[in-house]
Amino acid sequence: MAGALIVFIVFLGILVVVALAVIGIYNALVRLRNQVDNAWSQIDVQLKRRHDLIPNLVETAKGYMKHERETFEAITKARAAAMGAKSVSESGQAEGQLADALSKFMLVVENYPDLKANQNFLALQEELTSTENKISFARQSYNDQVLFYNNKIQMFPSNIVAGMFSFTKRDFFEVESEAERAVPKVSFS
Repeated sequence: MAGALIVFIVFLGILVVVALAVIGIYNALVRLRNQVDNAWSQIDVQLKRRHDLIPNLVETAKGYMKHERETFEAITKARAAAMGAKSVSESGQAEGQLADALSKFMLVVENYPDLKANQNFLALQEELTSTENKISFARQSYNDQVLFYNNKIQMFPSNIVAGMFSFTKRDFFEVESEAERAVPKVSFS
């Protein structure tokens, strides 16, 4: 009888330890998933800010650039696609296309010295540049959180708990724009 009691107590102890381990792993996974969601919301805030700045930049430029309708339409179309993106990968692709359109727009701006000297345009351009830097920082933070989360759900023993509670892998926010991937040219001419 005493032997059966000891076996029962040991079994109960092991069961409690396993239950505590599962609870600890589950809570860690929830915390990481929430950190990924928070990091994405930080990107989303900056992307919205960028999307809100673009119409002001375009409207300011329209008065100077009357013959650049195609450039304005490309930006408007890319902005609409970026704002309508539903997933991280869709957003990455759409934001890459928007970055390409903005890059082409800025190249066209170079042909309009009066526009480049306009204080309102310069302020909007500076604001957009600042926003782009914030997006880059937020994207890096998001990708770091996704890396931690994905590692956790794929490594033993947390992969067992992740599978039991349907924790799924998250996508990185990757640059889809060839212009952003390209190595910048430096010229001292």
